[in-house]
Amino acid sequence: MTQELLMHTTDGKYVSLDELREIPIPGETPTYKPVSHYDLAKNLADVSGTLLRGFELDNSQYGLARDGNQLFGVHTYRNGSDSMGLSVGFRNSYDKSMSVGIAVGASVFVCDNLSLTGDIAIMRKHTQNVWNDLEELTITTLYRSQHNFTKILEDAEEMQGQHLSDNDAYRLLGLLYGNGIITPRQIPIVKKEWLTPSHEEFEDRSTWSLYNAVTEALKSSPPNKIMERHIALHRLLSPGGA
Repeated sequence: MTQELLMHTTDGKYVSLDELREIPIPGETPTYKPVSHYDLAKNLADVSGTLLRGFELDNSQYGLARDGNQLFGVHTYRNGSDSMGLSVGFRNSYDKSMSVGIAVGASVFVCDNLSLTGDIAIMRKHTQNVWNDLEELTITTLYRSQHNFTKILEDAEEMQGQHLSDNDAYRLLGLLYGNGIITPRQIPIVKKEWLTPSHEEFEDRSTWSLYNAVTEALKSSPPNKIMERHIALHRLLSPGGA
């Protein structure tokens, strides 16, 4: 299966872990401590592999934008489920356009769509103690991740049982746009995926089908907006959200 979890942006591209190491790192200053794209991706994989008991790394993906200055990546882990895996999403920048960010959620295997919860995101500025702070916060987050992954699975099951008519979906589409979760250019993508899903798993007219139509459109979001928009989507469409 072709992995397309990340970016469909005009200036974005997929790269390997080794390619991350080749990108020049900006110089350090008294107030700025750069975080290596490569080290961030590698360290997260190492820590996740140690702490996520019962999970095995299935896939890692890395997307770059702005000539390598912005990174968004995802490590996805399996625990025996055929439908969804636990994902560790992360972002970083070399041009100070965004802070280091980490969020744990789930990936939908059939389409590589991403689902993130809103209570375990980690954001840090590039200060001198950034690595110490990131290590501590990463460990804390990963200890809570399996509970949140279970919650996402429960939300997905409940959303699958919530029937939506076309008009219901269009009303929610307006809420998604009004809340800044999707852009005008992404609306036609959501509508197309809703009316003619690319995957038969989403042909049922349910909130889960709409959710995945939106996550397909969010693949065109810039790296500095991906995590926030996925989290906002989950808050709005998950049970009790809208």
